[in-house]
Amino acid sequence: MLEKDNNYTVDGNLTVLFPTSSYDSAIIFYPGAKVETEAYLPILDQIRSKGILCILVEMPFHMAIFDSNAGEDIIEKFPDIKHWYMAGHSMGGAMASKFAADHKEDIDGVILLGAYLYGDYPEEDTLTIYGSLNQSVEDKIDYTENIVEIEGGNHAQFGNYGMQKGDVPATITTQEQQKQAVDSIIEFITIEYQHYN
Repeated sequence: MLEKDNNYTVDGNLTVLFPTSSYDSAIIFYPGAKVETEAYLPILDQIRSKGILCILVEMPFHMAIFDSNAGEDIIEKFPDIKHWYMAGHSMGGAMASKFAADHKEDIDGVILLGAYLYGDYPEEDTLTIYGSLNQSVEDKIDYTENIVEIEGGNHAQFGNYGMQKGDVPATITTQEQQKQAVDSIIEFITIEYQHYN
């Protein structure tokens, strides 16, 4: 039995963020490498407030590469969800993309933050968001659909964890970068939802 606390529930390695309204769509989110899982609660809380169930996965050793198939058990736990989206930041995005490519029949779309498609998943069903100061991601994007560049954003500010080695400082606030990302995510899910209904 899950214990709810202010719309958050912790169940083993999962933190589940429940919308206050009815919902039939959910995001499974894989964190970036070596980032504390809780760093993504602020951005996921904003998505939750728009009516999407968000499930944040704590990875072994904070590395999504060690449990890229975590989504399988999650989908089984929530049989009432009609539309599943895989999402993640950095390495977490790559592993979320890989999971979606291997489970196309279960996943309606992929959302990548500071990451790019990894695996054979349709680009038309993928949203890629990155900061303009995150050149290493921009250089690897070899597709053209659903790409959002946040001017002045960097790699780190999709989460609330500060800078890692090699990060370039952003010229916009964390709040502004996350707001722009959330707006793009909600627009993408709305379009995908209409496509599948």
